Amino acid sequence: MQVTQTLADGLKREFKVVVPAADIASRTDAQLEDMKGKVRVNGFRPGKVPVAHLRRLYGRSVTADVVNNFVGEANRKIVDDNQIKLAMEPKLDFGADDEGVTQVLDGKADLAWTVAVEVLPTFEVGDISGIKIVKPVAEVSDEEVQSRLEDLARRNVTYADKKAKSKAENHDRVIVDFVGKIDGVEFDGGKGEDISVDLGSKTFIPGFEDQLIGVTAGQEKTIEVKFPTNYASDTLAGKDATFDVKVKAVQAPAELVIDDELAKSVGLESLDKLKEVIKSSIEGEYNAASRSKVKRQLLDALDAKYSFDLPPTLFQQEFDNVWLQVEREMQQTGRTFEQENTTEEAAKEDYRKIAARRVRLGLVLAEIGESNKIQVTDEEATRAVIERARQFPGQERQIWEFYTKNPQAIAELRAPIFEDKVVDHILSLADITENKVSKEELFKEDDEQAASAAAEEKPAKAKKTKAAKPAESAE
Repeated sequence: MQVTQTLADGLKREFKVVVPAADIASRTDAQLEDMKGKVRVNGFRPGKVPVAHLRRLYGRSVTADVVNNFVGEANRKIVDDNQIKLAMEPKLDFGADDEGVTQVLDGKADLAWTVAVEVLPTFEVGDISGIKIVKPVAEVSDEEVQSRLEDLARRNVTYADKKAKSKAENHDRVIVDFVGKIDGVEFDGGKGEDISVDLGSKTFIPGFEDQLIGVTAGQEKTIEVKFPTNYASDTLAGKDATFDVKVKAVQAPAELVIDDELAKSVGLESLDKLKEVIKSSIEGEYNAASRSKVKRQLLDALDAKYSFDLPPTLFQQEFDNVWLQVEREMQQTGRTFEQENTTEEAAKEDYRKIAARRVRLGLVLAEIGESNKIQVTDEEATRAVIERARQFPGQERQIWEFYTKNPQAIAELRAPIFEDKVVDHILSLADITENKVSKEELFKEDDEQAASAAAEEKPAKAKKTKAAKPAESAE
Protein backbone atom coordinates (compact mmCIF):
# COMPACT_ATOMS: atom_id res chain seq x y z
CA MET A 1 0.00 0.00 0.00
CA GLN A 2 1.42 3.35 -1.08
CA VAL A 3 0.27 6.59 0.60
CA THR A 4 1.39 9.91 -0.87
CA GLN A 5 0.46 13.35 0.43
CA THR A 6 -0.79 15.55 -2.41
CA LEU A 7 -2.02 18.65 -0.58
CA ALA A 8 -1.15 20.63 2.53
CA ASP A 9 -3.17 23.83 2.61
CA GLY A 10 -3.71 25.32 6.07
CA LEU A 11 -5.60 22.70 8.02
CA LYS A 12 -6.54 20.74 4.90
CA ARG A 13 -4.62 17.64 3.83
CA GLU A 14 -5.11 15.26 0.91
CA PHE A 15 -3.49 11.90 0.31
CA LYS A 16 -3.37 9.52 -2.64
CA VAL A 17 -3.59 5.85 -1.70
CA VAL A 18 -2.80 3.00 -4.07
CA VAL A 19 -3.10 -0.70 -3.25
CA PRO A 20 -1.70 -2.93 -6.03
CA ALA A 21 -4.00 -5.59 -7.37
CA ALA A 22 -1.41 -8.18 -6.42
CA ASP A 23 -1.65 -7.18 -2.74
CA ILE A 24 -5.44 -7.48 -2.83
CA ALA A 25 -5.19 -10.88 -4.52
CA SER A 26 -2.59 -12.10 -2.01
CA ARG A 27 -4.70 -11.15 0.98
CA THR A 28 -7.83 -12.57 -0.65
CA ASP A 29 -6.03 -15.89 -1.23
CA ALA A 30 -4.91 -15.94 2.41
CA GLN A 31 -8.44 -15.43 3.66
CA LEU A 32 -9.84 -18.08 1.31
CA GLU A 33 -7.15 -20.50 2.54
CA ASP A 34 -8.17 -19.72 6.10
CA MET A 35 -11.79 -20.46 5.20
CA LYS A 36 -11.03 -24.03 4.09
CA GLY A 37 -11.30 -25.45 7.58
CA LYS A 38 -14.24 -23.30 8.62
CA VAL A 39 -16.88 -23.56 5.89
CA ARG A 40 -19.00 -26.53 4.95
CA VAL A 41 -19.64 -27.08 1.24
CA ASN A 42 -21.83 -29.88 -0.06
CA GLY A 43 -19.78 -32.65 -1.66
CA PHE A 44 -16.55 -31.89 0.20
CA ARG A 45 -15.19 -33.08 3.49
CA PRO A 46 -14.38 -30.39 6.10
CA GLY A 47 -11.01 -28.81 5.32
CA LYS A 48 -10.82 -30.40 1.84
CA VAL A 49 -12.64 -27.74 -0.21
CA PRO A 50 -10.31 -26.53 -3.01
CA VAL A 51 -9.41 -22.87 -2.79
CA ALA A 52 -10.37 -22.45 -6.43
CA HIS A 53 -13.88 -23.64 -5.63
CA LEU A 54 -14.09 -21.29 -2.64
CA ARG A 55 -12.99 -18.44 -4.90
CA ARG A 56 -15.88 -19.16 -7.27
CA LEU A 57 -18.33 -19.20 -4.37
CA TYR A 58 -17.01 -16.44 -2.14
CA GLY A 59 -14.21 -14.67 -4.01
CA ARG A 60 -16.10 -11.43 -4.75
CA SER A 61 -17.39 -10.98 -1.17
CA VAL A 62 -14.02 -11.84 0.37
CA THR A 63 -12.28 -9.35 -1.93
CA ALA A 64 -14.80 -6.69 -0.90
CA ASP A 65 -13.94 -7.32 2.75
CA VAL A 66 -10.24 -7.10 1.91
CA VAL A 67 -10.80 -3.77 0.16
CA ASN A 68 -12.70 -2.39 3.16
CA ASN A 69 -9.88 -3.49 5.46
CA PHE A 70 -7.29 -1.77 3.27
CA VAL A 71 -9.34 1.45 3.41
CA GLY A 72 -9.46 1.35 7.22
CA GLU A 73 -5.73 0.58 7.41
CA ALA A 74 -4.97 3.49 5.11
CA ASN A 75 -6.93 5.91 7.28
CA ARG A 76 -5.09 4.76 10.40
CA LYS A 77 -1.73 4.91 8.60
CA ILE A 78 -2.37 8.49 7.47
CA VAL A 79 -3.20 9.57 11.05
CA ASP A 80 -0.36 7.65 12.70
CA ASP A 81 2.43 8.38 10.21
CA ASN A 82 1.63 12.08 10.03
CA GLN A 83 0.80 12.44 13.74
CA ILE A 84 -2.36 14.40 13.02
CA LYS A 85 -5.56 14.84 14.97
CA LEU A 86 -8.64 14.77 12.80
CA ALA A 87 -11.15 17.59 13.00
CA MET A 88 -13.70 15.66 10.92
CA GLU A 89 -14.06 12.14 9.60
CA PRO A 90 -11.97 11.62 6.42
CA LYS A 91 -13.68 12.12 3.07
CA LEU A 92 -12.92 9.34 0.61
CA ASP A 93 -13.13 9.66 -3.18
CA PHE A 94 -12.65 6.45 -5.16
CA GLY A 95 -13.39 8.21 -8.43
CA ALA A 96 -14.45 4.94 -10.02
CA ASP A 97 -17.62 4.01 -11.87
CA ASP A 98 -19.27 0.60 -11.61
CA GLU A 99 -16.92 -0.78 -14.24
CA GLY A 100 -13.89 0.42 -12.30
CA VAL A 101 -15.17 -1.21 -9.11
CA THR A 102 -15.74 -4.46 -10.95
CA GLN A 103 -12.19 -4.36 -12.30
CA VAL A 104 -10.81 -4.02 -8.75
CA LEU A 105 -12.97 -6.81 -7.35
CA ASP A 106 -11.97 -9.09 -10.24
CA GLY A 107 -8.29 -8.43 -9.52
CA LYS A 108 -7.72 -6.69 -12.88
CA ALA A 109 -6.94 -3.20 -11.54
CA ASP A 110 -5.17 -1.53 -8.64
CA LEU A 111 -7.31 0.03 -5.90
CA ALA A 112 -6.73 3.80 -5.82
CA TRP A 113 -8.50 6.61 -3.99
CA THR A 114 -7.96 10.00 -2.39
CA VAL A 115 -8.41 10.85 1.27
CA ALA A 116 -9.25 14.44 2.21
CA VAL A 117 -8.95 15.37 5.88
CA GLU A 118 -9.11 18.45 8.05
CA VAL A 119 -6.81 18.50 11.05
CA LEU A 120 -7.10 20.19 14.39
CA PRO A 121 -4.88 23.24 14.78
CA THR A 122 -1.81 22.97 16.98
CA PHE A 123 -1.23 25.67 19.56
CA GLU A 124 0.52 26.09 22.87
CA VAL A 125 -1.76 26.20 25.89
CA GLY A 126 0.86 28.08 27.86
CA ASP A 127 0.29 29.38 31.36
CA ILE A 128 -3.40 29.49 32.26
CA SER A 129 -2.94 30.39 35.92
CA GLY A 130 -3.73 33.77 37.39
CA ILE A 131 -6.69 34.67 35.16
CA LYS A 132 -8.47 37.46 37.03
CA ILE A 133 -12.09 36.73 37.84
CA VAL A 134 -14.59 38.82 39.80
CA LYS A 135 -17.11 36.46 41.39
CA PRO A 136 -20.46 38.03 42.29
CA VAL A 137 -21.81 36.71 45.59
CA ALA A 138 -25.27 37.38 47.01
CA GLU A 139 -26.51 36.44 50.47
CA VAL A 140 -29.91 34.85 50.94
CA SER A 141 -32.10 37.21 52.95
CA ASP A 142 -34.64 36.21 55.55
CA GLU A 143 -37.23 38.02 53.43
CA GLU A 144 -36.48 35.75 50.46
CA VAL A 145 -36.88 32.64 52.63
CA GLN A 146 -40.13 34.01 54.04
CA SER A 147 -41.41 34.72 50.54
CA ARG A 148 -40.73 31.13 49.49
CA LEU A 149 -42.47 29.87 52.63
CA GLU A 150 -45.52 31.94 51.79
CA ASP A 151 -45.51 30.62 48.22
CA LEU A 152 -45.41 27.07 49.58
CA ALA A 153 -48.23 27.74 52.05
CA ARG A 154 -50.27 29.43 49.34
CA ARG A 155 -50.26 26.28 47.19
CA ASN A 156 -52.35 24.42 49.77
CA VAL A 157 -54.51 27.28 50.97
CA THR A 158 -58.29 27.25 50.58
CA TYR A 159 -60.23 29.99 48.77
CA ALA A 160 -63.66 31.53 49.35
CA ASP A 161 -65.75 33.90 47.22
CA LYS A 162 -65.27 37.57 48.00
CA LYS A 163 -68.17 39.93 48.46
CA ALA A 164 -70.02 41.13 45.35
CA LYS A 165 -68.27 43.96 43.49
CA SER A 166 -64.99 43.17 45.29
CA LYS A 167 -61.98 43.68 43.06
CA ALA A 168 -59.40 40.98 42.48
CA GLU A 169 -56.07 41.58 44.20
CA ASN A 170 -52.68 39.96 43.98
CA HIS A 171 -52.78 36.39 45.40
CA ASP A 172 -56.55 36.16 44.85
CA ARG A 173 -57.98 33.39 42.71
CA VAL A 174 -60.09 34.32 39.69
CA ILE A 175 -62.38 31.79 37.99
CA VAL A 176 -62.71 32.59 34.30
CA ASP A 177 -63.89 31.44 30.90
CA PHE A 178 -61.76 32.63 28.00
CA VAL A 179 -61.35 32.41 24.24
CA GLY A 180 -57.93 33.10 22.73
CA LYS A 181 -57.51 34.64 19.29
CA ILE A 182 -54.66 35.57 16.96
CA ASP A 183 -55.48 38.23 14.37
CA GLY A 184 -59.10 37.88 15.42
CA VAL A 185 -59.22 34.14 14.70
CA GLU A 186 -59.65 31.60 17.50
CA PHE A 187 -56.69 29.21 17.73
CA ASP A 188 -56.63 25.57 18.76
CA GLY A 189 -56.31 25.08 22.50
CA GLY A 190 -57.16 28.70 23.20
CA LYS A 191 -60.54 28.11 24.85
CA GLY A 192 -61.07 27.35 28.54
CA GLU A 193 -63.99 27.20 30.97
CA ASP A 194 -64.00 27.46 34.75
CA ILE A 195 -60.24 27.98 34.75
CA SER A 196 -58.66 28.95 38.08
CA VAL A 197 -56.08 31.73 37.78
CA ASP A 198 -54.03 32.45 40.90
CA LEU A 199 -52.93 36.03 40.54
CA GLY A 200 -49.21 36.47 41.10
CA SER A 201 -48.39 32.80 40.53
CA LYS A 202 -46.83 33.53 37.11
CA THR A 203 -48.16 30.26 35.76
CA PHE A 204 -49.95 31.84 32.78
CA ILE A 205 -48.57 33.71 29.78
CA PRO A 206 -46.68 36.85 30.92
CA GLY A 207 -49.13 39.71 31.33
CA PHE A 208 -52.25 37.54 31.56
CA GLU A 209 -52.50 37.50 35.36
CA ASP A 210 -51.51 41.16 35.72
CA GLN A 211 -54.44 42.29 33.58
CA LEU A 212 -56.90 40.45 35.80
CA ILE A 213 -55.98 42.48 38.87
CA GLY A 214 -58.93 44.79 39.61
CA VAL A 215 -61.63 42.75 37.85
CA THR A 216 -64.92 41.85 39.55
CA ALA A 217 -67.24 38.84 39.28
CA GLY A 218 -69.40 39.04 36.16
CA GLN A 219 -67.04 41.39 34.34
CA GLU A 220 -65.95 40.75 30.76
CA LYS A 221 -62.57 41.93 29.54
CA THR A 222 -60.23 41.55 26.58
CA ILE A 223 -56.63 40.80 27.53
CA GLU A 224 -53.73 41.43 25.16
CA VAL A 225 -50.58 39.32 25.53
CA LYS A 226 -47.59 38.05 23.56
CA PHE A 227 -46.61 34.39 23.63
CA PRO A 228 -42.97 33.83 24.65
CA THR A 229 -40.57 33.04 21.81
CA ASN A 230 -39.70 29.73 23.49
CA TYR A 231 -43.35 28.69 23.89
CA ALA A 232 -43.96 24.96 23.47
CA SER A 233 -46.16 25.42 20.38
CA ASP A 234 -44.26 26.67 17.33
CA THR A 235 -47.50 28.03 15.83
CA LEU A 236 -48.02 30.30 18.85
CA ALA A 237 -44.44 31.16 19.90
CA GLY A 238 -43.77 34.88 19.64
CA LYS A 239 -47.29 35.69 18.42
CA ASP A 240 -49.50 38.56 19.68
CA ALA A 241 -52.82 37.29 20.98
CA THR A 242 -56.02 38.47 22.65
CA PHE A 243 -58.17 36.62 25.17
CA ASP A 244 -61.84 37.43 25.62
CA VAL A 245 -62.32 36.76 29.32
CA LYS A 246 -65.48 36.40 31.38
CA VAL A 247 -64.90 36.57 35.13
CA LYS A 248 -67.16 34.09 36.93
CA ALA A 249 -65.84 34.48 40.47
CA VAL A 250 -63.24 36.31 42.53
CA GLN A 251 -61.97 34.40 45.55
CA ALA A 252 -59.70 35.36 48.41
CA PRO A 253 -57.27 32.96 50.07
CA ALA A 254 -57.69 31.95 53.66
CA GLU A 255 -55.09 33.19 56.11
CA LEU A 256 -51.70 31.64 55.42
CA VAL A 257 -50.50 29.35 58.16
CA ILE A 258 -46.76 28.80 58.33
CA ASP A 259 -45.92 26.33 61.06
CA ASP A 260 -44.57 22.86 61.78
CA GLU A 261 -47.62 21.31 60.14
CA LEU A 262 -46.69 22.97 56.85
CA ALA A 263 -43.22 21.43 57.13
CA LYS A 264 -44.68 18.01 57.88
CA SER A 265 -46.91 18.27 54.80
CA VAL A 266 -43.74 18.21 52.66
CA GLY A 267 -42.02 15.47 54.66
CA LEU A 268 -39.90 17.55 57.06
CA GLU A 269 -40.00 17.41 60.83
CA SER A 270 -40.16 21.11 61.67
CA LEU A 271 -40.51 24.64 60.36
CA ASP A 272 -36.87 25.33 61.18
CA LYS A 273 -35.81 22.39 59.04
CA LEU A 274 -38.05 23.62 56.22
CA LYS A 275 -36.41 27.03 56.39
CA GLU A 276 -32.99 25.40 56.16
CA VAL A 277 -34.01 23.43 53.08
CA ILE A 278 -35.49 26.49 51.39
CA LYS A 279 -32.44 28.58 52.16
CA SER A 280 -30.17 25.87 50.78
CA SER A 281 -32.25 25.69 47.62
CA ILE A 282 -32.02 29.46 47.09
CA GLU A 283 -28.28 29.35 47.72
CA GLY A 284 -28.04 26.75 44.96
CA GLU A 285 -29.83 29.11 42.56
CA TYR A 286 -27.54 31.99 43.54
CA ASN A 287 -24.45 29.82 43.12
CA ALA A 288 -25.60 28.74 39.66
CA ALA A 289 -26.11 32.36 38.60
CA SER A 290 -22.74 33.31 40.04
CA ARG A 291 -21.00 30.44 38.27
CA SER A 292 -22.61 31.45 34.99
CA LYS A 293 -21.07 34.91 35.26
CA VAL A 294 -17.73 33.54 36.41
CA LYS A 295 -17.65 31.09 33.53
CA ARG A 296 -18.44 33.82 31.06
CA GLN A 297 -15.55 35.92 32.36
CA LEU A 298 -13.28 32.90 32.07
CA LEU A 299 -14.36 32.19 28.49
CA ASP A 300 -13.87 35.85 27.59
CA ALA A 301 -10.33 35.66 28.96
CA LEU A 302 -9.56 32.46 27.05
CA ASP A 303 -11.05 33.89 23.85
CA ALA A 304 -8.77 36.92 24.14
CA LYS A 305 -5.74 34.72 24.89
CA TYR A 306 -5.88 32.34 21.92
CA SER A 307 -6.02 32.93 18.19
CA PHE A 308 -5.57 30.25 15.52
CA ASP A 309 -7.09 28.98 12.30
CA LEU A 310 -10.22 26.87 12.59
CA PRO A 311 -11.07 23.70 10.65
CA PRO A 312 -13.31 25.05 7.84
CA THR A 313 -15.92 22.28 7.93
CA LEU A 314 -16.13 22.30 11.73
CA PHE A 315 -16.64 26.06 11.70
CA GLN A 316 -19.25 25.86 8.92
CA GLN A 317 -21.23 23.19 10.77
CA GLU A 318 -21.27 25.32 13.92
CA PHE A 319 -22.35 28.42 12.00
CA ASP A 320 -25.09 26.46 10.25
CA ASN A 321 -26.41 25.29 13.64
CA VAL A 322 -26.35 28.82 15.06
CA TRP A 323 -27.96 30.35 11.99
CA LEU A 324 -30.69 27.70 11.93
CA GLN A 325 -31.64 28.76 15.48
CA VAL A 326 -31.71 32.40 14.41
CA GLU A 327 -33.96 31.69 11.42
CA ARG A 328 -36.27 29.53 13.50
CA GLU A 329 -36.67 32.22 16.15
CA MET A 330 -37.32 34.94 13.58
CA GLN A 331 -39.91 32.75 11.90
CA GLN A 332 -41.64 32.12 15.22
CA THR A 333 -41.66 35.77 16.25
CA GLY A 334 -42.40 37.20 12.83
CA ARG A 335 -39.53 39.65 13.24
CA THR A 336 -37.43 40.86 10.29
CA PHE A 337 -33.82 41.98 10.04
CA GLU A 338 -35.04 45.48 9.25
CA GLN A 339 -36.98 45.57 12.52
CA GLU A 340 -33.75 44.61 14.28
CA ASN A 341 -31.99 47.54 12.59
CA THR A 342 -29.68 45.28 10.60
CA THR A 343 -29.47 43.27 7.39
CA GLU A 344 -29.31 39.55 6.83
CA GLU A 345 -25.68 39.73 5.70
CA ALA A 346 -24.65 41.88 8.67
CA ALA A 347 -26.44 39.48 11.03
CA LYS A 348 -24.68 36.52 9.43
CA GLU A 349 -21.33 38.19 9.94
CA ASP A 350 -22.10 38.70 13.64
CA TYR A 351 -23.12 35.09 14.06
CA ARG A 352 -20.07 33.89 12.17
CA LYS A 353 -18.02 35.55 14.91
CA ILE A 354 -20.11 33.76 17.54
CA ALA A 355 -19.66 30.41 15.77
CA ALA A 356 -15.91 30.99 15.48
CA ARG A 357 -15.71 31.84 19.18
CA ARG A 358 -17.58 28.70 20.14
CA VAL A 359 -15.39 26.43 18.02
CA ARG A 360 -12.19 28.10 19.23
CA LEU A 361 -13.19 27.83 22.88
CA GLY A 362 -14.20 24.22 22.40
CA LEU A 363 -10.77 23.40 21.00
CA VAL A 364 -9.01 25.34 23.77
CA LEU A 365 -10.95 23.58 26.54
CA ALA A 366 -10.35 20.21 24.89
CA GLU A 367 -6.60 20.85 24.65
CA ILE A 368 -6.38 22.03 28.27
CA GLY A 369 -8.35 19.00 29.40
CA GLU A 370 -6.19 16.59 27.45
CA SER A 371 -2.90 18.15 28.52
CA ASN A 372 -4.00 17.95 32.16
CA LYS A 373 -5.34 14.39 31.77
CA ILE A 374 -8.87 15.43 32.73
CA GLN A 375 -11.33 12.65 32.03
CA VAL A 376 -14.97 11.79 32.57
CA THR A 377 -15.18 8.58 34.58
CA ASP A 378 -17.57 5.76 33.74
CA GLU A 379 -19.29 6.42 37.06
CA GLU A 380 -19.91 10.05 36.12
CA ALA A 381 -21.27 9.03 32.73
CA THR A 382 -23.55 6.45 34.36
CA ARG A 383 -24.92 9.07 36.76
CA ALA A 384 -25.63 11.32 33.77
CA VAL A 385 -27.56 8.53 32.04
CA ILE A 386 -29.57 7.86 35.20
CA GLU A 387 -30.35 11.56 35.54
CA ARG A 388 -31.47 11.71 31.91
CA ALA A 389 -33.66 8.64 32.36
CA ARG A 390 -35.36 10.28 35.35
CA GLN A 391 -36.47 13.08 33.07
CA PHE A 392 -38.75 10.62 31.24
CA PRO A 393 -40.99 8.96 33.86
CA GLY A 394 -42.26 5.60 32.67
CA GLN A 395 -39.60 5.36 29.95
CA GLU A 396 -36.54 4.88 32.14
CA ARG A 397 -35.68 1.46 30.73
CA GLN A 398 -35.91 2.62 27.11
CA ILE A 399 -33.75 5.66 27.82
CA TRP A 400 -31.18 3.54 29.65
CA GLU A 401 -30.99 1.02 26.80
CA PHE A 402 -30.71 3.80 24.22
CA TYR A 403 -27.66 5.33 25.88
CA THR A 404 -25.96 2.07 26.81
CA LYS A 405 -26.23 0.87 23.20
CA ASN A 406 -25.32 4.18 21.56
CA PRO A 407 -21.72 5.34 22.11
CA GLN A 408 -22.35 8.63 20.32
CA ALA A 409 -25.24 9.44 22.67
CA ILE A 410 -23.04 8.67 25.68
CA ALA A 411 -20.37 10.94 24.22
CA GLU A 412 -22.89 13.78 24.05
CA LEU A 413 -23.63 13.31 27.76
CA ARG A 414 -19.93 13.22 28.62
CA ALA A 415 -19.22 16.48 26.78
CA PRO A 416 -20.77 18.97 29.24
CA ILE A 417 -19.34 17.02 32.20
CA PHE A 418 -15.88 17.21 30.64
CA GLU A 419 -16.29 20.93 29.99
CA ASP A 420 -17.30 21.65 33.58
CA LYS A 421 -14.33 19.69 34.91
CA VAL A 422 -11.95 21.64 32.67
CA VAL A 423 -13.52 24.93 33.74
CA ASP A 424 -13.19 23.90 37.40
CA HIS A 425 -9.51 23.09 36.81
CA ILE A 426 -8.82 26.50 35.29
CA LEU A 427 -10.78 28.26 38.05
CA SER A 428 -8.67 26.44 40.64
CA LEU A 429 -5.67 28.29 39.18
CA ALA A 430 -7.42 31.64 38.68
CA ASP A 431 -7.14 34.82 40.75
CA ILE A 432 -10.71 35.10 42.03
CA THR A 433 -12.02 38.11 43.93
CA GLU A 434 -15.47 37.95 45.50
CA ASN A 435 -17.80 40.90 45.09
CA LYS A 436 -20.93 41.06 47.24
CA VAL A 437 -23.98 42.07 45.22
CA SER A 438 -27.74 42.16 45.63
CA LYS A 439 -30.03 39.49 44.24
CA GLU A 440 -31.14 41.93 41.57
CA GLU A 441 -27.56 42.60 40.48
CA LEU A 442 -26.77 38.89 40.46
CA PHE A 443 -29.58 38.08 38.02
CA LYS A 444 -29.78 41.36 36.11
CA GLU A 445 -27.36 40.57 33.29
CA ASP A 446 -28.88 37.13 32.72
CA ASP A 447 -32.28 38.70 32.17
CA GLU A 448 -31.00 41.40 29.84
CA GLN A 449 -28.61 39.28 27.81
CA ALA A 450 -30.21 35.85 27.93
CA ALA A 451 -30.43 35.43 24.15
CA SER A 452 -26.97 36.71 23.27
CA ALA A 453 -25.24 35.02 26.18
CA ALA A 454 -26.87 31.69 25.36
CA ALA A 455 -25.55 31.94 21.82
CA GLU A 456 -22.07 33.12 22.74
CA GLU A 457 -21.29 31.04 25.83
CA LYS A 458 -21.70 27.52 24.48
CA PRO A 459 -18.27 26.29 23.41
CA ALA A 460 -18.36 23.67 20.71
CA LYS A 461 -16.88 20.45 22.04
CA ALA A 462 -13.87 18.85 20.39
CA LYS A 463 -13.28 15.10 20.49
CA LYS A 464 -9.53 15.07 20.36
CA THR A 465 -9.11 11.33 19.84
CA LYS A 466 -11.22 11.15 16.70
CA ALA A 467 -13.05 14.06 15.14
CA ALA A 468 -13.93 17.42 16.58
CA LYS A 469 -17.66 17.94 16.67
CA PRO A 470 -19.84 20.75 18.03
CA ALA A 471 -22.08 19.81 20.91
CA GLU A 472 -24.61 21.74 22.90
CA SER A 473 -23.50 22.72 26.40
CA ALA A 474 -25.57 24.74 28.77
CA GLU A 475 -23.72 27.01 31.14
